[in-house]
Amino acid sequence: MEEKNQISFSQTVKKEILSAEILSPCCVHAAAYGMACFARTFDERGLILHTETTAVAQLAKKLFSALGVNGKIYVRGTADSRIYEFAVKNAQDIACMLEQFGHAQKLPSLRINSKNFVCEHCVGSFTAGAFLACGTMTNPQKEYNLEFVSGRYHLVQDFGALLKGRGFSPKYALRKGNHVLYFKASEQIEDMLTYMGASGAALEIMNLKVFKDIRNKANRITNCETANIDKTVQASGAALAAIEYLKSNHALEGLPQALQEAARLREEFPDVSLKELADKFTPPLSKSGISHRMKKLEQAAQNLKERKNND
Repeated sequence: MEEKNQISFSQTVKKEILSAEILSPCCVHAAAYGMACFARTFDERGLILHTETTAVAQLAKKLFSALGVNGKIYVRGTADSRIYEFAVKNAQDIACMLEQFGHAQKLPSLRINSKNFVCEHCVGSFTAGAFLACGTMTNPQKEYNLEFVSGRYHLVQDFGALLKGRGFSPKYALRKGNHVLYFKASEQIEDMLTYMGASGAALEIMNLKVFKDIRNKANRITNCETANIDKTVQASGAALAAIEYLKSNHALEGLPQALQEAARLREEFPDVSLKELADKFTPPLSKSGISHRMKKLEQAAQNLKERKNND
């Protein structure tokens, strides 16, 4: 079962896929095949596909009907946890389905039959059908993760090879006995969504990435400005403390005129940066020039403290 935040974006993706009309008969065939391969059951006993979305079950019924295979939709579970089941159980329909997809001969494990792909768009339709049957997409505001989950190892391996042949780079994991084909890179997810017919969802991720980038840049600027303010406050505080100590010990007036002027302006403008303080002088000083004078004042105060301690 998907988490609630996953359901939201997964359903958005599935809704967009469902809204796209499949025009080519071969792509209708491929989409139905994708749903069959990644259904709960697909063998000589029939087909059972479980979904939380009634529209997915209805599309499965429509696609299989176009192939001459009749199936029924059942509602399972409770109102709080409702599952829609599309099932093909009639022996004649099962035989027709297996014949249509080239699986009439019983094999040890389910493998993808490439003869079900005729035109250049068939694999995209197959992938869309697979996602409707078993796919999930995490809310991209939380993380980037698109995955296909199946209990069939060889099927997932074949599917991975199929996607790699189309330029994708899926990763594989074994999770709680299920075989997972997944994508973490946002660019790959955007391409995969577009490939399945959910270009709107792909665009939403792109826009979100732009927003995140702008927000991160703004945060970096704010952090930098805060750090600069902290440095200014710290430097100003040290200089002001030194000036106050010199004044309280009647030592300021004995310093060179340039240092007295620097002390006067720092007391008058305690919150400005060194660059701004340097501009207050006539003529203006350089930032290094005013920094040198502040250090001279602090050193004078330190020297005075040491002399007093030694007395």
